[in-house]
Amino acid sequence: MDSDEECLRVLYYDCAPYVGRVIQPASGTTREFSGSDRWLHEIAALDLFAVRRGVLKFRGFERKRETLTRPLTDDDFKPQFEQKGVDMRIGLDIAAYSAEHLANRVILVTNDTDCVPAMKFARKSGLQTVLIKVPNCEPAPELVEHADFKRNVAWP
Repeated sequence: MDSDEECLRVLYYDCAPYVGRVIQPASGTTREFSGSDRWLHEIAALDLFAVRRGVLKFRGFERKRETLTRPLTDDDFKPQFEQKGVDMRIGLDIAAYSAEHLANRVILVTNDTDCVPAMKFARKSGLQTVLIKVPNCEPAPELVEHADFKRNVAWP
């Protein structure tokens, strides 16, 4: 944060690991996925932090590489997951802060261009948008175009 900024709240968007059973593509056996969301609870317990949770959906298996000379095994496939609901929550929160004039500035750490409509809405509502640039990651041009400020940060 700049010295003239005051933090109203940090909104963190993510989802817990996928938990469930699926049928493996080659063997037909059951594979169980499990994971802990403890870290999301720890983040939510921090001062001024709020966690907005999406859901991680299993979307099947994808071949890792071409295999033509032997029968396929489960190791030839990797599970595919899709995060659902996070983009919508980001957009709704930015729209709410914008419409109700709860903040002067929105600071985003993202490279997801789905945030562009929310950034446009924030700017039209009078909020300034700041895009955080992390090392070794060039932000999408659409995000840069709709940010009032670009800020480089050091990343451990």
